[in-house]
Amino acid sequence: MTEPAYVAVDWGTSSFRLWLIDRAGQVLAERRSGAGMLAAAKTGFPAVLQSHLAAVEAPDHLPVLVCGMAGAKTGWVEAGYVDTPAPLAAILKQAALVPGELRDIRILPGIAQRDANTPDVMRGEETQLLGALGLDAAGEALVCMPGTHSKWVRVKGGIVEHFSTFMTGELFSVVSRETILSLAVVGADDAEDVASFKAAVVAAFKAPAFAANLLFTARSRQLLFGGTPAAARETVSGTLIGVELAAGLSGAVPKAGVTLIASGRLATLYRLAFEALAVTVQPIDADEAVRRGLSMAAAAIWMK
Repeated sequence: MTEPAYVAVDWGTSSFRLWLIDRAGQVLAERRSGAGMLAAAKTGFPAVLQSHLAAVEAPDHLPVLVCGMAGAKTGWVEAGYVDTPAPLAAILKQAALVPGELRDIRILPGIAQRDANTPDVMRGEETQLLGALGLDAAGEALVCMPGTHSKWVRVKGGIVEHFSTFMTGELFSVVSRETILSLAVVGADDAEDVASFKAAVVAAFKAPAFAANLLFTARSRQLLFGGTPAAARETVSGTLIGVELAAGLSGAVPKAGVTLIASGRLATLYRLAFEALAVTVQPIDADEAVRRGLSMAAAAIWMK
């Protein structure tokens, strides 16, 4: 069996992903759980990590490289930020060492936008950018990274120049569960209503100022003209994503289109949204991007 070289961890707010990696960057074992930063802060970061390391039988000497919210101020060890304009290469040089551990554990920094008018931060997404675009990326890229807090990033010549965070995923959760619209979407199954979703994306993209009104049509249309809970759910989702895209696409779009870093259902939804707007997309799997970014960082730190 190939010998492991290091452990890569993507530690989010509510999720934990760990990969045992060999020197060639191949995945030897994988672990996933809901023990994100919020849960680990209660049970203890070392205990959570050790339980997963034991599950994949990681040798005691094996180093661990972490990205994401474990490096936040409220995480395990604060890993700081690289300020914009931020060269992606700088991420490799500022990993924080976790003190008091027998093995070498390091946490990659995030990126901060210290602009009084548009302050913003990211943790974890910088590693996906590194893996998706590489260190020698030429030209300009407009990157969309869907999630609970979606990121839109402009990268030029390997430098993150500007980015914006949109609370699209979190808003969808709150609106569909905690407002009057919960009555419209209750009982929605896994069936997709692509037509309703695309129509909502286009309407919100054309008139983002009417977002609050367009959201309510998920209920009013159902009451007056009928319609399934799935159609109402897709209307809410499409409206919120359409508003996000109206902002994200408000500037110049590179000739190659938008680089979409996403996985699973989010990848499907955003591809449909861009398709509805006739915007060219270059899709990249988010899991592959973060693993590649962690591998690049591990190579720079331990395998010189």
